[in-house]
Amino acid sequence: MEAHRTAPLHVPVMVSEVCAAIAPADGETYVDGTFGAGGYARAFLDAAECRVFGIDRDPAAIQQGRALESHYGGRLTLLDGRFSEMGALLAAHGVETVEGVALDLGVSSMQIDDPARGFSFMHDGPLDMRMGGDGPTAADVVNQEQETALADIIYQFGEERHSRRIAHAIVERRAEAPITTTGRLAEIVARAMPGERGRIHPATQTFQALRIYVNEELGSGGELEVGLSAAERALAPGGRLAVVSFHSLEDRTVKEFLRGHGGRSNAGTNRHLPETAAPAPATFALSPLRKPTDDEIAYNPRARSARLRSAVRTTAPCAELVR
Repeated sequence: MEAHRTAPLHVPVMVSEVCAAIAPADGETYVDGTFGAGGYARAFLDAAECRVFGIDRDPAAIQQGRALESHYGGRLTLLDGRFSEMGALLAAHGVETVEGVALDLGVSSMQIDDPARGFSFMHDGPLDMRMGGDGPTAADVVNQEQETALADIIYQFGEERHSRRIAHAIVERRAEAPITTTGRLAEIVARAMPGERGRIHPATQTFQALRIYVNEELGSGGELEVGLSAAERALAPGGRLAVVSFHSLEDRTVKEFLRGHGGRSNAGTNRHLPETAAPAPATFALSPLRKPTDDEIAYNPRARSARLRSAVRTTAPCAELVR
C-alpha cells in the first residue's frame, strides 16, 4: 500500500488493455461498474460514440463525477449503488442488456489518499473503511468481534499467517481503550508481528482483511461473486467482460467464476462431484490472462500486482441466478 503515495493520483490501471478487451464501438452501451474517478468510463467514451453507465457505491465518487457526466453531454450516466445491483440499476433506465462490463476491484486513489476514509495506515485517521456510508465500520469490527472471529477474518480475507497473534493483541489493547484510528491499529499489529519487517508494512494484510469484510467484497454471496453473475446476466451475446484484480483472493474468485462458466467440466476438480459430470453450456469464451507492462509499473507502481481477466459472452443461457 505504500506505493500509492508515489503513484500519480487517479491513474486507471491497465486502461489500454481494458479498453482493448471491451472494444468500444459507436452506438453500444457499457458499464463501468467501479466508477471511482472515471478512468475506464472516459477511455470508452473517448474511443467511440457510445453510452456508459458508471456505478459506484461511494457517494463521494458519484458527486465528484457529476462534472464528467456533464462533459460527455448525456452519454455518461452515474448510478449510485453496488455493481452487484447493476441489473436493477440499468432496468430503472430502461436498459436490459449492454455490450460490455468493466470492473476494477482495487480501492480508488481518492479513498486511499483521504485519511478520513480510514483505508490506509500511511496517514492517521478514523478507522472506517466503508466504501459506502452504511453498515459497521472497521472500528466496530475490531472493538466488538470476539477474538476467534477476528482471527478468522484476518486469516480468511488477509491470508495473514499470524492472524491469531494479531487478534489476541487487538483484544488486549482494546480492553485498555477502544481502537478508533488507523494509526493505533497499525501500531498494534506491527508490535504483534514477530521478527523484522519485510518489504511491506506488517499491517497490510490485516487492513486488507478488514476492508474486504466491512464491504462484504468476497465469500459466498459477496459483492464480487454476485456482481460477476449480474454482469453475466446483463451482457448481450458477444458482450465483453473485463475484470482487474489486485490480490490473490480477488483474482482466484474471478478465475474460478470464468472457468466455471467457460464450459469446462467440473469432473476431477472436486472430489464431491462425479467423474462423469458433463460440462455446463459455456456462457463465456475466455481470453488469456493479461498483466501490466513494465513501463506501466514504472510509471504507476500501484499496477504491479494487477491482473486482467476478460471474456466474451456467448449465446448460452445464464447459469442459475445467484440473486
